[in-house]
Amino acid sequence: MSSALMPAPSLALPALPSRAWLRNAGAAVVAVGLHALVLGLLLSQWPSDPPEPPQVRTLTTRLISLAPPAPPVPPQPEVVVAPPVPPEPVKPVEAPKPDPRLQQQKLELEQAALARKRVEERKRDEQRQEQQRIEQQRLEQQRREAEAQAQQQRLAEQQAQAAERARQAEAAAAASRQYLPIAKDAPDYPDRALDKGIQGDCTVSYRVNPQGRVENPQVVGDCHPLFIRPSLSAAKSFRYQPRIVDGQAVAVEGVKNTFHYRIE
Repeated sequence: MSSALMPAPSLALPALPSRAWLRNAGAAVVAVGLHALVLGLLLSQWPSDPPEPPQVRTLTTRLISLAPPAPPVPPQPEVVVAPPVPPEPVKPVEAPKPDPRLQQQKLELEQAALARKRVEERKRDEQRQEQQRIEQQRLEQQRREAEAQAQQQRLAEQQAQAAERARQAEAAAAASRQYLPIAKDAPDYPDRALDKGIQGDCTVSYRVNPQGRVENPQVVGDCHPLFIRPSLSAAKSFRYQPRIVDGQAVAVEGVKNTFHYRIE
């Protein structure tokens, strides 16, 4: 294995005495030394066999362009700090004196506004009081009308009740006149009951015929036996005014009469 070292073209580098250039040059020298070392090792271990036809190998190198060094920084001028300038004394500004006439006009305007406000408030109060008075009158009128209506209703009810009572009384009077008793004689007190001091009541029910006479008298309820016969006899002697319905006399059923037997 053979290799051919092609001479590298000369690089025209400017002679710059900077550290960057020296570092790059040292790196190039180290790279060339390594290549030479590898080539020596290859030559020392080359076999004794007949050499093969040489193969031409090309070593390709790459041109590395180094960046130009940075230009030196120009020195900055020193900044001279000027001493502080003391501020000028501020003169107090005198407030303008108020004009008495303007103050008087302002005071008059405020007083006029206050007077208008008071007048408006008084008007609002009067309107509110007037509305309250009107509302009270309306409520009072409604109350009076309600009371008058209630009184009229009570009077109407009282009149209706009076008319109903009069009608009922008239109807009752008319009904009682229909079979009004004409003659009712008291029964004789039994001597035996009188001797024994027996007292009591006896109720008799009967029918009044169209002629006003009593028919079918019967004792109703509890009655002492001594009072039955005189009670029935007395009931048969009763006379009534006949009941008239539509101009005709009719009978009345279930008429009752109670006889009271008392020793005085």
